[in-house]
Amino acid sequence: MKKNTNKNIETFEELVNLSDYSFIEKLNSDPDAKFNADNTLSREVFSGHYVPVSPTTIKEPIYISHSANFFKELGFSENLIKSDDFIKMFSGDISNISNLRQNKGWATGYALSIYGTEYYAQCPFQTGNGYGDGRAISIFEALINGKRWEFQLKGAGKTPYCRGADGRAVLRSSVREFLAQEHMHALGIPTSRSLTLFTSQREQVNRPWFRDNSYSKDPELMIEEDVAITTRVASSFIRVGQLELFGRRARKNEHENALKELEMIVLHLIDREYSEVINQDLDLKEKIIILANEFQNRLTSLVANWIRVGYCQGNFNSDNCAAGGFTLDYGPFGFIEMFDPKFQPWTSGGMHFSFFNQPLAAQKNFKSFCSSLKPLLNSNKKALEELEEIENNFAKVMQEKMEKMWANKLGISKFDVELFEELINLMIETKVDYTIFFRELSNIPDDISSLEKSFYGSLKNENIKLRWNNWLEKWKSFININDKESKQKLSNQMKLTNPKYTLREWHLVKVYQEAQNGNYQPVHELQEIMTNPYAEQTKEIEEKYYIKKPSDFFGIAGISHVSCSS
Repeated sequence: MKKNTNKNIETFEELVNLSDYSFIEKLNSDPDAKFNADNTLSREVFSGHYVPVSPTTIKEPIYISHSANFFKELGFSENLIKSDDFIKMFSGDISNISNLRQNKGWATGYALSIYGTEYYAQCPFQTGNGYGDGRAISIFEALINGKRWEFQLKGAGKTPYCRGADGRAVLRSSVREFLAQEHMHALGIPTSRSLTLFTSQREQVNRPWFRDNSYSKDPELMIEEDVAITTRVASSFIRVGQLELFGRRARKNEHENALKELEMIVLHLIDREYSEVINQDLDLKEKIIILANEFQNRLTSLVANWIRVGYCQGNFNSDNCAAGGFTLDYGPFGFIEMFDPKFQPWTSGGMHFSFFNQPLAAQKNFKSFCSSLKPLLNSNKKALEELEEIENNFAKVMQEKMEKMWANKLGISKFDVELFEELINLMIETKVDYTIFFRELSNIPDDISSLEKSFYGSLKNENIKLRWNNWLEKWKSFININDKESKQKLSNQMKLTNPKYTLREWHLVKVYQEAQNGNYQPVHELQEIMTNPYAEQTKEIEEKYYIKKPSDFFGIAGISHVSCSS
């Protein structure tokens, strides 16, 4: 039996002693940073992998919550949350902590591709040199029980990439991200994690939002909201857009170190995210080919799992795509309720980032990823051909992952396109709740009446009812059930694929509205429920959270759709 060698971290001093700042110690700082005071004014950054910048603490921080599950995984004592220095660090006040090895944080630049097309217009200088972490600042990196973690504050103030904004996040979006990350982890899907959530009732910012009960797709007024800082944690925060920035600079030979800086960030990515599968003794060409294969495998699995649980990453640009192959940046996301292949929670996202288009959006991001690697292989024709072959194979790998996922959701051994397409058409026609339907199907129902719990409309049309019953009989011919025991076994298996609870926006709205009024208990309640998404839980919880979206909420701005994440 393997001995558990994990060491518990009881004090802030013990945590600080584990610091190991690989990103800023192994990569290049912006050479112009020293000429720009505190580096909080929007400006062009021409080279370097990061800009040193201090976070701006929020005024009189108020603790809302932390992830007890993640604390346990990290070996953090619950007493840490009461430590003055711990509170300072994760509310942005790192300059006043005496024993930190680094009293500054760092922000990174990245490029932007939308659906595979390079963009420069979002950069205020139209060059791509001003686009990056506008309100996200990494403040700590540590080796904890043999694993490297980077701690990043979201809403921690201005950086050179803030594009004229205030660098703050509001309580509303911070509650959403804090809960969503831990929910995604509990669903068994790779993701950045949530550590802490702090707010301030002494500091507010103005944000565009909607009137109450509005159906508008565009914000209608400015509202004053409390600021917040959420700490997200990951093995690294390197994005496809980050590699892309250095790939573009190398391709256009923008400065004498451009190609070298691209090589450095790629090797650092491998070290941070792929060291277990890529031998450091291999040459650069071999490393890149394995990297492309591994990222393709992770990205295709990730997107198939998103669709499995009904998640839509409404703004799946290259800069919101983690190069480590996990979920990152919970801005305009949403979990689907009434099934619609075109579901898109973000009004500015377009159909290219809608629910069923996510595999294609991932393919476009993978193309951007491969393009960023090509300058490193320009002198090796064979390696370039290998990389392009991997790139061209993405759609095939993605399709295989999707078919396997659908087969698992349906409890069948092999995907059947006819059975699947019939089901999708019926789900659209009868307005089915995605999560509830598949969970109820996991009970292996005797007839269609058991599934009606998931229908937003009634089955008055006899033709539709007949088609549903025919589909159910056809499905039963695919599943392997011989007796009560095999039925129970399949049901249990399907319930591990089909969650009972997903994070519905109308629940989130109630929670962050209560938080805005100083009541944080609903945050804790939803946190507890959504970190056990496959469990049956209590009857009381089921009656409150395992229900369809109320009809009054359909089309309502801020519930059915959002315009920005603030």
